[in-house]
Amino acid sequence: MYQETSMQWSNLIRRLAITLVASAAIGTQGARAGSSNNIVLVPPAGLPELAQKAGEAMFLREAHDGRTVLYMEQDQGTALAILDVTDPRHVKSDGTVRLDVPGVFDFISDLGSRAALIRFRQGQGSAVLDFHNDKRPSLKIIQGIPMQGSLVRLGNDGFTVTSPAEATPAPSDSFVDTSVIDIANLPDRVRVFDVKRVREEITNEATGTTFLLADDGLYLVRRPSVERDKESRERLRTDF
Repeated sequence: MYQETSMQWSNLIRRLAITLVASAAIGTQGARAGSSNNIVLVPPAGLPELAQKAGEAMFLREAHDGRTVLYMEQDQGTALAILDVTDPRHVKSDGTVRLDVPGVFDFISDLGSRAALIRFRQGQGSAVLDFHNDKRPSLKIIQGIPMQGSLVRLGNDGFTVTSPAEATPAPSDSFVDTSVIDIANLPDRVRVFDVKRVREEITNEATGTTFLLADDGLYLVRRPSVERDKESRERLRTDF
């Protein structure tokens, strides 16, 4: 009787062990299947034909209508392939734009919602890509922008580039040269202002004003659009 009971317990324990091992194996397989479904690699063959060519650089931005658009630089900088990647399950081709450029370039920074700064390789200068028309961006080459320096955006109005001063009398003198680039009137005109030997810079975010303290005095970089917005907000507060 005792031996029979022991054998029954032994068989029961063995069946439980087999069940636990099988359950663990099934659980592991399920986890692996779930993980593989969480990452999907789409090769070029699964994308529009424009995406099946080599490229030099890319730029991702939100279009005016809310779509997400990817721009691919191709053909040594002379072409921009445009892809609507709003829904990654259904990437769409938006065509190609030809560019008249001196060579391959890199995307440096977006300049607000309407433009991007690019810099040509081999020291061939800089340019602004104008996105007023998302499907037909145009290029505006800018002369006089420093090739190296710290860039600060001024909303949609422009940007500044700060670089070490060309001639500093002593190592203890911390001067910089600041270029102010006005792109508010794209695509018609781009203006570049240079302020040499700037000792200090302060910005008033409320009015968008930047103060540059230079060797020959104080410079103001004004942004009238921000000033008007501030005045409008103040009038609204007064009315209420």
